[in-house]
Amino acid sequence: MTLQDSLTGKSALERAFSRTNTGSASTEHFYANLKPFDNFSQITQFDRYLPLPRDWFIGIADVVQSTTAIKTGRYKAVNTVGAAVLVAITNALPELCFPYVFGGDGATVAIPGKHLDEVKYALARTAAWADDTLDLVLRVAMVPVSAIRAAGHDVRVARYAASENVSYAMFTGGGMAWAEGQLKKGEFKVRRAPLNAKPDLSGLYCGFGPIPTEQGTILSIIAIPVEEQRSYAALVADVLALIEFSSRRSGHPLPEGGPLPAWLGGKIQRLLDKHSSHAHLLTAIADALRAIKTRFVLSAGIRMGQFKPLKYRREISNNTDFRKFDDGLKMTVDCSPEIADAIEARLVSAQLSGVCVAGTHRQTSANLTCYVPSNIRSDHVHFVDGADGGYAAAAAKLKARKTAVMAGMAAARAVDTPAAP
Repeated sequence: MTLQDSLTGKSALERAFSRTNTGSASTEHFYANLKPFDNFSQITQFDRYLPLPRDWFIGIADVVQSTTAIKTGRYKAVNTVGAAVLVAITNALPELCFPYVFGGDGATVAIPGKHLDEVKYALARTAAWADDTLDLVLRVAMVPVSAIRAAGHDVRVARYAASENVSYAMFTGGGMAWAEGQLKKGEFKVRRAPLNAKPDLSGLYCGFGPIPTEQGTILSIIAIPVEEQRSYAALVADVLALIEFSSRRSGHPLPEGGPLPAWLGGKIQRLLDKHSSHAHLLTAIADALRAIKTRFVLSAGIRMGQFKPLKYRREISNNTDFRKFDDGLKMTVDCSPEIADAIEARLVSAQLSGVCVAGTHRQTSANLTCYVPSNIRSDHVHFVDGADGGYAAAAAKLKARKTAVMAGMAAARAVDTPAAP
């Protein structure tokens, strides 16, 4: 063990891959050169996915005990931290096009090895900010793709064009799930920065209130394949068909014309500057006045210079990540309770057949957290989750079901095993 390893607390597993080469210019633009597809039903055409370069890293972060925080009404804060991870890295690497996915209570990115130090720095400061400002613990890891493959998994990526302005990464191969497991074990850990360290969160916006369902239910869906791809692809096709033919706009949880911000702004938006030198009262008043002005301009459609509010609102809806593939189908959809029943019944059937493990969660509104580098550009991105549990609650149910299935399989093997003579 080197002195540096001992100071950073690296484990044996981390040391084994810490000498992974740090990237090359030839792979830096790998993701930018991928051709996007715009038909979401093609996400299970797995030949569209290409393996990440060996010299890349997976940056992964999640909020510790997020389910508990959400149960106490802190869903907005949890989502804000998840989005902040992506905003901090994007601002640290403004010229780099890299794949990422928002997970509700965290986020995952893939980056070339040559940018490892910059991303570690951004993540460490984001973890410090989450703790200092929002009283949430964010654990962070940087996992080499080479380590993922050495463990028998892969990370393959494709680009889905949610709109003509924004594309999102889709991942398969099982490597993201393995990296998450390593994160929770404390492997490849990135330590938080010192007290009061702040990342660059320019463009992070949290001023939207809960966005109510128009059809009765905001359904959070996670369905992870078990093994055979053909049966899983049929399951995904069935779920998408139920949503497509029985819901408005393929189950999109936002109004077509885009949502309006809350009248008085968000408490989270004020907390972004919690440690500023301004008095909290003055900050709150300024935030409220700014929110009132923003809502008035957006609702009235008043053009201000190059800013076109009605176009901007439509882009919010079009650019939202309400459906994705992250080692499995993940969606936040607006549907009727009857369609939610049908989707859940199909998922139960698939689980009983050994096709997938799944979790769903129902709520009556959605939460939106945004990255808006400029309000006159069209490439602003918007991360949506259920406003009362969302992906975190669905994942908890999936985990419980997976544990129950594994326990049942173990019990069945015990019964089938003949007793020793």
